[in-house]
Amino acid sequence: MNREEIISIIDYTLLKPTVNKDDITAFCNEAIEYGFYTVFVNPHYVQLAYSLLSPVQIKVGVPIGFSLGGATTHTKVEETKEAIKNGAEEIDMLINLGALKSKEYNLVKNDIAEVVKASGGLTTKVIIETGLLTQEEKVTATELVVEGGADFVKTATGFNGGGATVNDIELLRSVVGKDLGVKAAGGIRTYQDVVDMVNAGADRIGTSGALAIIDKIKK
Repeated sequence: MNREEIISIIDYTLLKPTVNKDDITAFCNEAIEYGFYTVFVNPHYVQLAYSLLSPVQIKVGVPIGFSLGGATTHTKVEETKEAIKNGAEEIDMLINLGALKSKEYNLVKNDIAEVVKASGGLTTKVIIETGLLTQEEKVTATELVVEGGADFVKTATGFNGGGATVNDIELLRSVVGKDLGVKAAGGIRTYQDVVDMVNAGADRIGTSGALAIIDKIKK
């Protein structure tokens, strides 16, 4: 994969809880310099990021229910609506892990479906936090993502232990087939990591280490 191919599938992220306005401004300037298509920031900074990036047509994405997933569906829906009002153009929501573990599958599916509805047709990805699930739970969660009408299933936040693995990407791809996207995120730090995830079936890569990956290619 060449530099442009990798840039086109990376969601460049800055989601640390201590990030300040200067950090976001510098981050957005990096996105402009490198030509990333999409960045992800926490809801508080969507408006700022949008003001900096919309003139150059870089999309701003936002995590919903981040980083634990335990918020109510109503809260996730309202968070989604506000983020879109502030300029968000992609939504990455975190599945309700407690409900999944409790086998409350209708609740999990409805949680996803309501956020998808609130997104109004914007690309919506659902984080299932693979590192916290059994193999059976990974399959069930991914099936619920499909049933909930989302556009992508995503491996992890990178904040709750574990991250993307080749085996997990292959598993998620086998469940969704060709009709749904698979986003690999969590612990992706090198060019080879990206290539391995793409070869396993990933369509998107979420990483805060995008600059180091791209710079390595340039060298």
